[in-house]
Amino acid sequence: MTESKDIKIMRFGPEGEDERRSQMIDLLQECPIPKEELLLNTGMFLTPQTLSRVLYMDHLYKKIINVQGVIMEFGCRWGQNLSLFTAMRGIYEPFNRLRTVVGFDTFSGFVEVDERDGKDMDVCSYSVTNGYESYLDQLLHFQEQESPLSHLKKYTLVKGDVCETVPQYLQEHPETIVALAYFDLDLYKPTKAVIEAIRHRIPKGAVIAFDEINDASCPGETLALLESFGINNCRIERYQYNARTSYFVYE
Repeated sequence: MTESKDIKIMRFGPEGEDERRSQMIDLLQECPIPKEELLLNTGMFLTPQTLSRVLYMDHLYKKIINVQGVIMEFGCRWGQNLSLFTAMRGIYEPFNRLRTVVGFDTFSGFVEVDERDGKDMDVCSYSVTNGYESYLDQLLHFQEQESPLSHLKKYTLVKGDVCETVPQYLQEHPETIVALAYFDLDLYKPTKAVIEAIRHRIPKGAVIAFDEINDASCPGETLALLESFGINNCRIERYQYNARTSYFVYE
């Protein structure tokens, strides 16, 4: 496990990866492509690992196209998945104004760590830079403008501890049905709290996805699933091009 200089994260790459990727970042920052063509060529900088995650999100999205409800991500951090889901909505169902995308995060890292979360978890890990949620809000706004119905805001960012913000959100939005729930909280307590909060909002056919179950570095997420849904009641599948992620279709 290695850590970034300012923000604690777990990484599992081989020796030499940091230097190679640092050189790729330099190439990105020094990119000679004209500004007006840069967004059209961002795929040049996708590594196989990053591309596999993009394809995984696409895989999940296509499973819920015929399922009524919103998309919720718990632990959105920098917001890449939120941006991807917004773009995918523009591709697969551009006129579905009810397919809102909701991202929950503290934007300051883990609030607290339970003994069930293992030795690798620390308070404030996976934080973001100061004021990042404002930047993400602006980016999602521009992303939404690229598709039809751009006059309707169809995304929401919710800042705070999900143990409190998710029940509050559902109270303020009693119409909410959850078609896709993506869990990237890493920890036992918030994962379990969210599952209990939304489980009566999940219709058959909805997708429940996890970023870290069956992962020794983040045991709390698996324990929360065991105690809530129980793995004997779920057909837990993995996306063949990405080892860490898992999902099941609620039946």
